[in-house]
Amino acid sequence: MKLHNAMWPGLVGKEPGTDHPPISLDRMLELTANAKVDGRKFDGVDLFLFHPHTDPDISDDALKAMADKIAAKGLAVGSLVAPVWPGTVGDSAMGTVEQRRKFVDAVRKACRIARLLNEHGVRRYGVIRIDSATGTKAAAKSESAAIKAIAATFREAGMVAAGHGERLAAEGEVCWAGMHSWKAMVGLLEAVDLPGTVGFQADLAHTYLYLLGVNSPKTALLKPGYSQAQFDKAYAKLIAALRPWTIDFHVAQNDGTVHGTGSHDKTGRHCPADDPKGKLDITACSKLWLEGAAERGIRHICWDGCMFPNATLENPRTWNTILGAMDKVRKAL
Repeated sequence: MKLHNAMWPGLVGKEPGTDHPPISLDRMLELTANAKVDGRKFDGVDLFLFHPHTDPDISDDALKAMADKIAAKGLAVGSLVAPVWPGTVGDSAMGTVEQRRKFVDAVRKACRIARLLNEHGVRRYGVIRIDSATGTKAAAKSESAAIKAIAATFREAGMVAAGHGERLAAEGEVCWAGMHSWKAMVGLLEAVDLPGTVGFQADLAHTYLYLLGVNSPKTALLKPGYSQAQFDKAYAKLIAALRPWTIDFHVAQNDGTVHGTGSHDKTGRHCPADDPKGKLDITACSKLWLEGAAERGIRHICWDGCMFPNATLENPRTWNTILGAMDKVRKAL
C-alpha cells in the first residue's frame, strides 16, 4: 500500500494577506519529500486541481513540467480533487441546468489532467474526488429530492469519468448536501447506481462525525459519553454500510469537535496524528475501512490535514509523525 500526502492543506482555509497565507505546491512537495521515518518516505501526493496549485486549464507543456518536478522528488501522483465548487470551475450539483453543467465540466477538466499525468507516467493509480458542492441547507426542505438531483449530476459526471478510464469518489463530509449523514450517503450512492465508477471516499475525521449525527441527529449511532464497546458496535455498522463503496481513503485524526466556514456548515476538525485529544485509534479504524481494499482498486492511502495552522504545516516533525502513523497502518494491513 503506497503512502501519500495531500497537497490541499496548503490551500484549504488559507487566505492571502493574513497570518495563514496559502502554501505553494513547491513548498508542500518539499515538506513531503523531506519527511522520513526509519528509512520510510512518502511515496506520492494527491493534488488539488485549482489555483494557486494547479490551473484547471493548464497547458500540456506546463503540466508535463509539473509532473517532471514531482517525479524528480521521488513522488508519484495519486488521486485528484476536481474543482467542483462555485467560484472554481464547477457549481452546485443540485442547482440549475447551467450550474450542473459547470459541475460536470469540472470533472471533465480533471479527467483531462488525469490522462496527461497517466501518459507522463507519474500517475498509475488513484481516483478523482468530488462532493455535491452544495451546503446542507439546500437539502433541508426535502432530503429525497436533493439526493435525486445530486445523483443525476453524479451519474452524468460518472459517465464522463468512465469515458476517460477514471473513477469518482464522493467525499463523506457532513457539510455537503446529500452527503451529510451516513444514511444519506448510502442513499446517494445507491441512487447514482454506478458502483464500478462512482464510489465513496472515506476520511477518518469526517466519517467519525457520521457516528455523532452532526447535521443529522436522527441518524446518530453514538451518544455523548459512549463506551468503547458502544463505539465498536457503531463503527461496525458504519463500516458495513459504506466500506463496500469505498474506493479512496484518507487517514486522519479528529478530536470530536466541529467547525464551519463559508459553505462548510459544520465539518470535521482534523488534528495532528499524535493529538492527545484525538478520538480515534488510527491504525485500528483504518484497518477496518481497508479490509478488501485491493479488490476495490485501492492502491494508496493519503493523509488529510485540512485546517492545520501554517506553523504546524511548516514543522518537519508534523510530517514525520504523520508518516509514522501511516506506516503503522500499512504494516497492519
